[in-house]
Amino acid sequence: MKVNLPDEIYKALEKITENTEKIMTSTLEAGGKVVLGITKTNLSRAVTNSSGRSTGELVNSLGLSKVIRYPSGIYNIKVGFSEPRRHQNKGSKYEQTNAMIANILEYGKRDQPPRPFIRPTKIAAKKAATEAMISTFDAELSRLGVK
Repeated sequence: MKVNLPDEIYKALEKITENTEKIMTSTLEAGGKVVLGITKTNLSRAVTNSSGRSTGELVNSLGLSKVIRYPSGIYNIKVGFSEPRRHQNKGSKYEQTNAMIANILEYGKRDQPPRPFIRPTKIAAKKAATEAMISTFDAELSRLGVK
């Protein structure tokens, strides 16, 4: 017995294959933007001190990477901090990086209690980011005339 793939399905798969890079990039960017927004909100709350003031440098250094495709075929996008910090603590013997300061905020240190912003972001962003990615993926398929 021989079973052939219907032309309609074959053509749809061909269109998707030809546009994989665009589909994956826009889908991951949509989810990444949601995660970035929630992370910035949570980080803003965490860095605001009791006087309600913050330099804003840590929050402003937070950004979204470009979509990366690894040789294995996996696509990835990251939310992270740009370096170096503009304002270094000149009296400190240690270089302070944005990532280090974020780590101290998240987990605390001996004389500073934790003010988590990453764990709450992970919980809050999962559903919203997934929905944004599904919506974008569906829109990309519609754009190609596939569905």
